[in-house]
Amino acid sequence: MKQTKKIAIQGWPGANHEIAAKAYFENDNLEIIPCLTFPDLFQALKNDRSIYGIIAIENTLVGSLLPNYTMLKDSDLMIIGEYKLRIKHQLMALPGQKLEDITEVHSHPMALAQCEEFFKHHPHIKLIASEDTALSAKRIAEEKIEGIAAIASELAAEMYQLEILSAGIETNKKNFTRFLVITDKALTETDELLEQDKVNKSSMVFSLPHEEGSLSKILTILNFYSINLTKIQSLPIVGHEWEYLFYVDVTFNNYKRYLQSLDAIRPLCQKLKILGEYEKGKQSYPSQSPKIEQAI
Repeated sequence: MKQTKKIAIQGWPGANHEIAAKAYFENDNLEIIPCLTFPDLFQALKNDRSIYGIIAIENTLVGSLLPNYTMLKDSDLMIIGEYKLRIKHQLMALPGQKLEDITEVHSHPMALAQCEEFFKHHPHIKLIASEDTALSAKRIAEEKIEGIAAIASELAAEMYQLEILSAGIETNKKNFTRFLVITDKALTETDELLEQDKVNKSSMVFSLPHEEGSLSKILTILNFYSINLTKIQSLPIVGHEWEYLFYVDVTFNNYKRYLQSLDAIRPLCQKLKILGEYEKGKQSYPSQSPKIEQAI
């Protein structure tokens, strides 16, 4: 029997966060908890320690979502996994509408920006920024608005019974978003994954003394222990001029060597915090939307 898990997503049901959540938790029944903003999502997890959250952390076209790094650091939540989703944008409207009937398109600013090339060929259409892709689709369906379309996912079109006027309108077909799965420490399954020898990635954050060569020392140590640095993101420390926090993702084949590398760099770091140890996610090309289930 499938287990039911409560999953907080940023955005409305039908958004890419829900697609990623359903793909990651494919063996579980999900109760989707929509949160309009990322701060709302973190607050939801703070209020209910039994739920999981999924947050976008970086996109191959626009880079990192920097505020999410800070909120994750300041929380006591842990990363337990990741999912890399190929982002596909669909233009949708009420059934019976045609592209020439559309005068406005509503969607999240990022979705609009990622479809600019398509709309260069349709200059009569005005682009209107909204809070969320799926929410734009929902409003069109519920209010039965003619002449207005939304950019959203295939899942949103199915959920809100809209007709896709043009599929795959994103300019860049190699558009991926990396999502992190986060939850309370009590719900982490690191020990179980370690027993299965599946823990091969870690995310951490630390600051360094404002000294010459401080970062290169850390990188040298990680290299010595055969730790592969897959991402490094620096953010300024507010109130400390020219000092930075470094958010680092590493992968490894030997968990014991990874722990030894932490022991080696800890004396050189300030405020080292492990954000999560988990199994490296695969890059996914979903051919169709996950099965629609009732969301609340």
